[in-house]
Amino acid sequence: MTSGARGISVASAFAGMRSVGPVLFRAGCPDCRGRFELGASALLLAIGASSRTTFYSFTCPECGAAVRKPAGERIVELLTGGGVRTLRLHTA
Repeated sequence: MTSGARGISVASAFAGMRSVGPVLFRAGCPDCRGRFELGASALLLAIGASSRTTFYSFTCPECGAAVRKPAGERIVELLTGGGVRTLRLHTA
C-alpha cells in the first residue's frame, strides 16, 4: 500500500514563505518610566526553581538602569519563542 504523498525538498516546502523581521518586545523602565521596544538580544531570561527565581532582565536604553522583572509561564513562553537567551539557574 502506498500513500498519496510525494517527497518534496525543504527548499520547495519553504518556497512560498516570506522572511519575518526581528521580534521586538515592549518593555518599560521602573526608574525613568521610559517605554520602548527591545530586540531579543537585549534581553536575558533566567529560569529558576520557582516563580521567585524566574525573571528577565535588560538594561534601560534611556537611563542605563539594570532592570529585572518577574517572568511567569506566559512570559517565559513568549521570550523563549522569540529567541531570547536563556540561563537555567541551578540550586546548590
